[in-house]
Amino acid sequence: MSLLLLLGLGLAAGVLSGLFGIGGGVVIVATLVLGFRMPILQATGTSLGALLLPVGLLGAMEYHRRGLLDVKASALIALGLFLGVWFGAKLAISTPPATLQRLFSVFLIVLAVRMWIGAGR
Repeated sequence: MSLLLLLGLGLAAGVLSGLFGIGGGVVIVATLVLGFRMPILQATGTSLGALLLPVGLLGAMEYHRRGLLDVKASALIALGLFLGVWFGAKLAISTPPATLQRLFSVFLIVLAVRMWIGAGR
């Protein structure tokens, strides 16, 4: 895998994270699976590995500086993520890769449709 392509993926995921609060599953995993032909479990693990460091720190600081970050809500969500990612990883590893990739695809479609419909409200 090209170092520049991986760095570009991180940059794109970072920009999208700053814009929309997304990056890990929606951008990184999908790109690693589709663009780099990485197996979905390896792509998921790689995405989690990239997110281990405080990658959102600078973006969160900018939102906080402008009064647009709810620290209490963020802390509670982080606690849920801390526990949820462990459970999700155990579940993913015990799921056949093809099933996992199909479930991920359905998740993205449902999410896209809901976001599209809700945009006019």
